[in-house]
Amino acid sequence: MVSNIGSWMYNAAAGWLMVSLNGDALMVSLVQVANNLPMFMFALAAGALADIFDKRRFLIWVEAATTLLSAVFAALVALGHVTPATLLLFMFLIGVGGALSAPAWQSVVPLLVPAQDLAPAVAANSVGINISRAIGPALAGSIIGLAGIAAPFWVNALSNLGVIGALLWWRAPRGDASRLPAEGFVGAMQTGFRHARHNPFLRATLLRAVAFFLFASAYWALLPLVAHNRISGGPSLYGVLLGAIGAGALGGAFVLPWLKSRLGPDRMVAAATAGTAVSLVLFGLARTPAVAVAASFLAGACWIAVLANLNVSAQVALPDWVRGRGLAIFVTVFFGAMTLGSVVWGELADIAGLPLAHFIAALGALLAIPLTWRWKLQTGAGVDLTPSMHWPVPVVTHQIESDRGPVLVTVAYRLAPDGDRSAFLAAAGHLAHERRRDGAYAWGLFEDTAKKGSFMETFMVESWIEHLRQHQRVTHADRVLQDRMHRLLLQPPTVTHLIAVESGREPP
Repeated sequence: MVSNIGSWMYNAAAGWLMVSLNGDALMVSLVQVANNLPMFMFALAAGALADIFDKRRFLIWVEAATTLLSAVFAALVALGHVTPATLLLFMFLIGVGGALSAPAWQSVVPLLVPAQDLAPAVAANSVGINISRAIGPALAGSIIGLAGIAAPFWVNALSNLGVIGALLWWRAPRGDASRLPAEGFVGAMQTGFRHARHNPFLRATLLRAVAFFLFASAYWALLPLVAHNRISGGPSLYGVLLGAIGAGALGGAFVLPWLKSRLGPDRMVAAATAGTAVSLVLFGLARTPAVAVAASFLAGACWIAVLANLNVSAQVALPDWVRGRGLAIFVTVFFGAMTLGSVVWGELADIAGLPLAHFIAALGALLAIPLTWRWKLQTGAGVDLTPSMHWPVPVVTHQIESDRGPVLVTVAYRLAPDGDRSAFLAAAGHLAHERRRDGAYAWGLFEDTAKKGSFMETFMVESWIEHLRQHQRVTHADRVLQDRMHRLLLQPPTVTHLIAVESGREPP
């Protein structure tokens, strides 16, 4: 929380510094673009690294580098050597540090609490974030007035030392270590993409995230201009408005459990999106601090209601082996929508004015509710994604090198005379997504023309080691699906493993 206070002081001071250097609406909105764009560009790579390497050590190195960059930037501000281009460059570089650490931070949450406490743990974490959001910007405005514009940047650099100390002290619990070697970086990213594409729970979360963040980004990008141009306030007022957003989010976090028990995640997100639209209208109408503060408080309460539900929905949609990459994709979509929205609303504000930009964003948020209603949230909460380890070890006649491939796996099914063909084919369709989620890049189901009720499933995996990893990724939910299919069969299915042969190459 101390580190987050420093980060919010840094964000508030950066926005105000740009206003003093160049008050153009697009340039001010580019501060948010420079801050958010690294998440869009690097979060997936960071998720792959978080799944491959030790998360604790990875976080220590990234946080140390971010602290060093923050200190260098603070020194440049103090010496008066910052231009709009320099500001955007360092915002981007420090944002890269945040992008690299974000998936690892999110993926360690299940290491800290039992599964049944995940939702309240996410909410509790949000409370800490929003306490800092309420304190940091207001503190930045006060410190700028007392000690100058460089002071918040120095505080940010120093505050990060605490989180490095916490990481040095903490030790992650020991899990069941895999005997297989770690995935390669490129392969891990490809597998992460493939998993997300065929994970319906995660896809629904991502679509709902785009529908909200694209329009909610308007008030984040334009808030410095609301404070400066519409209300004629200074850095203290801007800090108060950011603090009001944090205070609203803090208050919203405390009523989240009560609201969720009565509304459920989908209706709660819809209600909070509608509330965000109201806050955008208020920002567009604001000519006095009181209206802007009320809009900020409402925006913060709605923000935490949406963000907490989306975060939990992404967490429960992912098994442990791909959690870092899955959450990285969530973060990528989150900040990609924020980045795109910041550019759009900044440009629109330049063309049509601040009020109209806010009003159009409000209308878009309202239209997004019915357009995305079919995609439900947190539907993965009741699915057991722990590894089942029920696939038997493949039978081999000789040693197979790990990188040999591709591997073709065939599964022969013989439907019972009284078996339900439609039910079998429907289950096979779900099985196709399961195979692809766990690493297969091609899948097919074929019917024997000479034998009624005989089917052959095929799927291909890039290498022998990747197929062995498949054995460790199959979940209890997948086992339930396979058992349902097998009850329709005359006999257990027959599995065959085939591996590509290189011309002139003999097995050892």
